[in-house]
Amino acid sequence: MSQEKEAGSPRVGVLKFALWGAALVGAAVVVYIISQAFITPRAKGGLKDLTRGEMSRLVLPAEASAAPATSFLDADGKPVRIGDFRGKVVVVNLWATWCAPCVLEMPTLAKLAEAQKGRDVVVLAISIDRDKDADKARAFIGKNAPLAFYRDPKSSLPFSLTPPTAAMPTTLIFGRDGVEHARMLGEADWGGKDAAAVIDRLLEEK
Repeated sequence: MSQEKEAGSPRVGVLKFALWGAALVGAAVVVYIISQAFITPRAKGGLKDLTRGEMSRLVLPAEASAAPATSFLDADGKPVRIGDFRGKVVVVNLWATWCAPCVLEMPTLAKLAEAQKGRDVVVLAISIDRDKDADKARAFIGKNAPLAFYRDPKSSLPFSLTPPTAAMPTTLIFGRDGVEHARMLGEADWGGKDAAAVIDRLLEEK
């Protein structure tokens, strides 16, 4: 087979595609590393030194972003906003019953909520299940006390964030100032010492 025919073969085409894909992924990783290097720590040292263990995948925003004004519903169907809890550290978990990692991590969020009772901390587990699955979601949260049932059946909140998210689960941590200080994409253990250290640090900030 001539070199010209070999160059135009499907095998070579696949190889070129794979190499381009690898190059793009590598470029994305480099951009991410560079962007992380320029993140400015928050007041009192920020959270950068606490991105370890179960919190090693915690993303710290380069710029402060206030919680969106988008409302969601409480257990009684009353509109609620993240800003209603300003003055407290707010842990917002976006989840759904069809999301296996969401279901697996929920008991750890319940453990976090239990451990933080009596402190200025609130854990909001907000279901994005549609109305037809609301009862299923409510029943699931009922098995994860002391978490309360909140829902966003139109999935408005995830796309109101800065930047928006389509990942489930996504957990966001807002400080007393109502600003997002960190977020986690994917499942994590929120009931351990690593998460507790993040909460403790934000509680120190007035």
